Amino acid sequence: MTTTGIAHEIKALTFDVFGTVVDWRGSVIREGERLNQAKGLTIDWARFADEWRAGYAPAMNRVRQGELPWTKLDDLHRMTLDRLLVAFDIAEQLDDAEKAHLNRVWHRLTPWPDSVDGLTQLKQRYILATLSNGNISLLVNMARHAGLPWDCVLSSELAGHYKRDPEVYHMAAHLLDLKPSQILMVAAHQDDLQAAHREGMRTAFVKRPLEFGPDSTPDLSVDPCFDLVAEDFIDLARQLS
Repeated sequence: MTTTGIAHEIKALTFDVFGTVVDWRGSVIREGERLNQAKGLTIDWARFADEWRAGYAPAMNRVRQGELPWTKLDDLHRMTLDRLLVAFDIAEQLDDAEKAHLNRVWHRLTPWPDSVDGLTQLKQRYILATLSNGNISLLVNMARHAGLPWDCVLSSELAGHYKRDPEVYHMAAHLLDLKPSQILMVAAHQDDLQAAHREGMRTAFVKRPLEFGPDSTPDLSVDPCFDLVAEDFIDLARQLS
């Protein structure tokens, strides 16, 4: 199907958020460096951010495999954070309130430079919704902090499953009262798009080469199953105009 055909068929865009809409790594590093200054610490926050994110998939798998009951992402993040605070030898240097505030850095992530403008352009024509593993309160707080113009916030929390489980994509179509083929899943992560494609959604791959930092070597190859490929949200809005 041509880009024009897709643009006419789809009614809503659902977005992965971490890495696709917001710069989680840079945001964690910046807050951590401020903490270094305030507390006289010398933590390598780039490494800390990478290790915190590396705990993301294993924590969700513990839920997926039944080792943990349904657990929202804030709590999974805190489990990983507590372990890292010990590993980086700073657990004793932060009080409970400071640890809780640090864990909520995920509520205060900064958008990529094109995100708000691109979303605002796309919103003129389409329903915009998150489709994220973040819990609802996290996504709402992030939207208010970053000025993200969502029409609604959809979270894996509503399905009781984490992406890439099929139930998450089915939930989005059900709650938006649309056919999967009327929804365009937008993500910078190929496995998320591949999972959405398997459930009948349209897919748009948006490149975020700096998600894991300037020294990373991201896989920017394009799966033929993707309907659209965009450099950023401005480019995506242009293709769908």
